[in-house]
Formats: sequence, structure tokens, C-alpha cells
Amino acid sequence: MSDLTPTLELALDLISRPSVTPEDAGCQEVMISRLQKLGFKIERMPFGEVVNFYAKRGSSGPNLMFAGHTDVVPTGPIERWKVSPFQPKIIDGVLYGRGAADMKGSLAAMITAVEEFVTANPNHDGQISFLITSDEEGPFVDGTTRVVDALIARHEIVDWCIVGEPSSTKTLGDIIKNGRRGSFSGDLTIFGKQGHVAYPHLAINPIHLAAPAIAELSQTVWDDGNEFFPPTSFQVSNIHSGTGATNVVPGTLQAQFNFRFSSELSFELLKARVIGILDSHNLKYDIDWTYNGLPFLTPPGELVDAVTQAIETTVNITPELSTSGGTSDGRFIAKMGTQVVELGPVNATIHQINECVDAQSLNDLSTIYRRVLENLFVK
Repeated sequence: MSDLTPTLELALDLISRPSVTPEDAGCQEVMISRLQKLGFKIERMPFGEVVNFYAKRGSSGPNLMFAGHTDVVPTGPIERWKVSPFQPKIIDGVLYGRGAADMKGSLAAMITAVEEFVTANPNHDGQISFLITSDEEGPFVDGTTRVVDALIARHEIVDWCIVGEPSSTKTLGDIIKNGRRGSFSGDLTIFGKQGHVAYPHLAINPIHLAAPAIAELSQTVWDDGNEFFPPTSFQVSNIHSGTGATNVVPGTLQAQFNFRFSSELSFELLKARVIGILDSHNLKYDIDWTYNGLPFLTPPGELVDAVTQAIETTVNITPELSTSGGTSDGRFIAKMGTQVVELGPVNATIHQINECVDAQSLNDLSTIYRRVLENLFVK
């Protein structure tokens, strides 16, 4: 591998470790070893089965944190891969392997960017930190959110954060995620009365009861969004009722739904509006709510400007700001009052068979990360 760049060497090493959630497979120790050589203070912060670490260099001035995860999703059928998913290879300039894009390539670029920056600027202003977890692709219970809670409890300040999620769409740097919508789900049970279909007056069909209410929920305009967020969306994701028999009126209906909501609305307000619609249809029901996170937004300012300039200088394009897509660990970090952006490689193959990324783009990503550090800390 002597002809490879340090970024690609490290990416290959990390990808070769089968760290399916919540396993880390030694990835974090590889990163820790390299950060210790640069003078980072390391805090290993395991919770449950999840390993996490927080590392920091410097003790005063603004804190720029790199955040990411070493865990990956399962491979799927290995025989369908072009290469074995944990035996990564570069073929015709493309790096194949599970985690190449999401997000071990970003982790490698972060480490080598910081190595280059610290070597050139050993007495740099400010603080550089890392928050790395092995629980982003899974339940996200004992990962970043637990570390953030611990940092908040001791009044740790993180001014800026770059999350290495694969944000790019067509080419590296075309999209910066400067926010994400909020998310919560509901498990709804509507109660009827089971009976024989030939005697409907002795039964209460919850499917018939639920249909108008679900139709109203699906047709409601919750808000119009704003300049940063699309309108709030409601989607029914699962629905089930019945015994399997054609001659039985079911007694209950179960439905699962999800909201992706903008900064125009709150979890409590949306919950109240859902309950109001269900009550207006005189339903008997229970709901269990699962709250996944608030929306967050980082408007143009110090961090967005520094990242934009680094992208323009490195790959000669001006990125678009976007809040589209699902949730990320950025929602937990934003609770600290931190400016958060997501910047990583092209996301076209994430979670897929033959996950891959343009190899040169990881070298360019390392350069972008280094230039962000220079823009923020070298005057």
C-alpha cells in the first residue's frame, strides 16, 4: 500500500474491520493511537455495549469538533458484492467496501486532515476535538446522545461541529447539510369490537372507524415550511388489522406513523393536533409516542462560511445548503448550542450492496477538512 495516500491507507484499514452495529472491531483504537501522537487527551466513554470516545487538543479558545461513527450496517448477501465487503479494494479509482461512504472514508479524512494541520501548526489557536461512537446505525441510545449529555453536565463547550455523514449528492462538496428536520413516531391502536361479519350490528369495525381519521391526518397541511425547511410531512408506515379470516370483524387496528417536522412546529404542538383529529372522530384509542429529535439549523455564519470557502478552494464548486434527508447524530450535538454541519462523500451507494466511493474524493475531503481548520484557526 506504499503507493496509497495516508487517507486511503487509513480508510482501507478501517473498512477491513467488521464493525456492524454496535461492534467497533478496533476502529476507535486505531484512531485513538494516531490522535494521542498529536497530543490529544483521550476519554473513552463506553455505555452498555457501545464504545465511544471524546478526544481534545488544546484548552482555550473556540472548539471545533469532528463527529462520526465507526459502526456500519449489515452487508447483505456477500456473494452479491463485487469485493468482499470487509476486504476493501480500489478498482479503477473506486474504493469498494462496507463503510467506504458511510462513514469510514470520512473518519480517515478527518484524522489525516488533523495530522497535517497540527504538524504544520503545532501551536494553533483554539481547540480541536473528536466525538466518535459505534451506535449511530443502530438504536442510538448509548452513543452520541449519552456522550453529549455527559459533556453538557460538565459544561463542556463545543462551538462548531463537522459530522462526516455522506452529504454530497453528485460530486464531493455539492451539498452541505446545515440542519435536519425533527422526527417522531406514533404507535396507534384503535379499538373496536370483534364479531361475525354476518352480524355487523353486534360488532364495531375499527378499520371503518379509522379510515376517515387516517385520511384527515394524511391530507392535513401541518405547515408551509420556511426558507430552510420543507413543509412538515406525515406518513403512515405500517397498518394492520384482522385475524386472517374473512368472516371476522377485527377488534383492533394498529397503525404506525411518522412525522418529519420543520422548525415551524414543536413536538408538543403536533402531538396535540393529532389527538385533536382522533378525538374529533370519536375514536377509542391508545398512542405510544417515540421522540427521535428536534429539528436543528445552522444558518450562514462562521462555520458555514469556513466550510464553503474550503470546498470552493479545493474542488472549485459552491455548495448548496440543505436540510433534506433523515436524522443524524447532529441533532444530539446541536443540543449543546453548537453550530453543526454535515459534510462527507457522495451518498449514492450508502447501505447498498457494493457500497463505494471515488477514491480521490477522500483525499480531497481530507484537504477540505484541513482547510476548514485553517480558515477557523489560522489568522
